[in-house]
Amino acid sequence: MSISNVTIFMPSVLTLIGIPGLESVQCWIGILFCAMYLIAMIGNSLLLIIIISEHSLHQPMYIFLGMLGVTDIALSTSIVPKMLGIFWFHVTEIYFDSCLLQMWLIHTFQCTESGILLAMALDRYVAICYPLRHAAVFSHQLVTRIAAMVTLRAAVLVTLCLILIKFRLQFYHTTVISHSYCEHMAVVKLAAENIRVNKICGLFVAFTVAGLDFVLITLSYIQIFITVFRLPQKEARLKAFNTCVAHICVFLQFYSLGFFSFFAHRFGSHIPPYIHILFSSTYLLVPPFLNPLVYGAKTKQIRVHMIKIFCSKNLL
Repeated sequence: MSISNVTIFMPSVLTLIGIPGLESVQCWIGILFCAMYLIAMIGNSLLLIIIISEHSLHQPMYIFLGMLGVTDIALSTSIVPKMLGIFWFHVTEIYFDSCLLQMWLIHTFQCTESGILLAMALDRYVAICYPLRHAAVFSHQLVTRIAAMVTLRAAVLVTLCLILIKFRLQFYHTTVISHSYCEHMAVVKLAAENIRVNKICGLFVAFTVAGLDFVLITLSYIQIFITVFRLPQKEARLKAFNTCVAHICVFLQFYSLGFFSFFAHRFGSHIPPYIHILFSSTYLLVPPFLNPLVYGAKTKQIRVHMIKIFCSKNLL
């Protein structure tokens, strides 16, 4: 039997079914995700307002933090509205090109966030290991270049994956995506053709971005810890370590959830689909939700300005 008789040629519409096996409780899951999304939007917006309005925070560390806030807002907004439409209103259909656009946005913002975390780690490395050279090294011009390079790297590499889907895969077994959003491998696995090149491309992008960034961030913090523990005074060690606590918390939660989701989708055939999809969705929503809370609680300068805002509102 020919491939055209048993498959669908270039479907114009796909169907997202949400979380298979948990259809009866998707409404309640949607409420939790909506609450996380609203907190993420409010928290990151407040973070941006503080960083923009306070001239004393116009430093590389806080500029990167502001970039992280913008990325978190964009990442969560690219997934939550459609997901809630599936969970609450059963709006499951999505145009093929719209699905590719959502995929591009999600993975581009993920890669951008990874790059920003690397930039923040390198900033802390220079600030703690070479404090006298920090201002000269991390100039505003360098920060701008880093921001452009991180964004461009993410956009170009993810675009490569989308081009391979759009122009290489034409026949599909089904148009039903067993997922709550358009994830790269979830769409690729629908194809009735050889998807080896697409898998290799996905792995290449993942290891080029997340893998390389993870190694460099880990090496940076190892060097930071070595430098900190060599400081003679306990107070100096605590002060230096406290500047890294928030970054380390964000780094650990971002990559731990990310690597589980990545490897589960490719090698975790024994893992129930609903567990994988829940973790995948949580992986996209937890960083935007937690980042402003972590930095608000652990970063003294942010915490002080946040208290000032709320206190001034109470006085009014």
